[in-house]
Amino acid sequence: MLTSIVAAVVILGILVIVHEAGHFAMAKRLGVRVLRFSIGYPPKILSIRRGETEYQIGATPLGGYVRMLGDEVGEEPKPEELEIFINEIGHDLIGAARKRGTPLAAGSFEAQVRIVADLLISEGAASGDSNPLAAIGRALKPEEIALVNRMRMGGTFEAARAALCENPPPTLITAFQSRAFPTQRLWKRFAIVLAGPLSNLVFAPFLLWIVFMYGVPVLQPIIGQVKQGLPAALVGLRTGDRIVAIDGHPTATWVDFADLVKASKGSSLKLEVERTAGAAPARLTMSISPKREAEKNFVGASVEQWIIGVMPRGDELIKRDDPYHAAISAVLTAGSMMSQLVTGLASIVSGATPVREALGGPIMIAQLAGREAHEGFASVAMFMVMLSLELGLINLLPVPLLDGGHLLFFACEGIRGKPLALRHREMALQVGLFLLVVLMAFVIFNDIARIVQG
Repeated sequence: MLTSIVAAVVILGILVIVHEAGHFAMAKRLGVRVLRFSIGYPPKILSIRRGETEYQIGATPLGGYVRMLGDEVGEEPKPEELEIFINEIGHDLIGAARKRGTPLAAGSFEAQVRIVADLLISEGAASGDSNPLAAIGRALKPEEIALVNRMRMGGTFEAARAALCENPPPTLITAFQSRAFPTQRLWKRFAIVLAGPLSNLVFAPFLLWIVFMYGVPVLQPIIGQVKQGLPAALVGLRTGDRIVAIDGHPTATWVDFADLVKASKGSSLKLEVERTAGAAPARLTMSISPKREAEKNFVGASVEQWIIGVMPRGDELIKRDDPYHAAISAVLTAGSMMSQLVTGLASIVSGATPVREALGGPIMIAQLAGREAHEGFASVAMFMVMLSLELGLINLLPVPLLDGGHLLFFACEGIRGKPLALRHREMALQVGLFLLVVLMAFVIFNDIARIVQG
């Protein structure tokens, strides 16, 4: 139980970091101010500030978020948004002073802003010139000039902040709008939101590349079970037979063998079989025609496949690729898994696959994570690849509260030429929250039902 919980927290934590890092990196790249990068949700356990961003670890581990400057699209920011921005200006001044080596007495955040402001004022700062200042080692930014000028009039940082929030100068408004997420151009907001799920989709082949170079256990094409009444039994295949080639194509692994059968589309195949008979193995040639039957893929979806009716015996070998071939295999494998996920999702929506069979929640994830953890690095990594692809795909669904829902809002904004009305967005987000709560309750109940039913 403990192994399962720890494995699930670590795996999901890594995937959340990858996802949020996508939003974070794109926002930084496009000039949006990121206030906080949090792994986990409150209450806060640990935090550290570096540059413009506070990096935080929360006590609730299964999740995370990136908080950017600004909440709503509007002609002018709300007072509470300006208050946050002015606090950030204060942090910038303190950070610059510390980097410069300017001594700051211990005290509250507000008191330290006052100290830096006094040092700048004593230098004759806030005149708007571009000369570097000794206290911070650089010239003041326009928004910093607005704050220092206000504090020059006397009073505390809190009083200056309140006055600026009530009557913000144009330079403060302009600085806020240049760094806030909602006031960015549409393509920038679209790119920032899209970067999260894309990071998960890109992370999957990258992790596969590492796994394939590290080495993965692969099944050898040795038959373990022959199902009666299906083509393999009818042509005389036996337990222990090794499939050497199909239609002249070598089958080094069970996957090679299975892929060639599935690709046959029912046409007759020429099997080259190695069968142990006494001291020396015998080489046999057989003709076989696959049969089409429904099978479940790795996401639980029922898919029609061409089969001959055999199961592997379980013999494994470790397969390692060089970087070039590992990269090719990683991209192809990730593409195949993504295709299966899309097919599985479509079958759930269409009703072909029962929802209760296909969906699992945190309990199921923990069980699978614990099982894979006992199998070793390659198994854990492959499980993480699947979850990363699922996380990226699900977040692209056009459901409010998910990234795909925000992308849908942006698409509507692009078509209309203006954002959706605030009340319409709020209604959509409420519906999305309701749907996600219902879904979470369903998958947890489904997990419990699986355990009870064995």
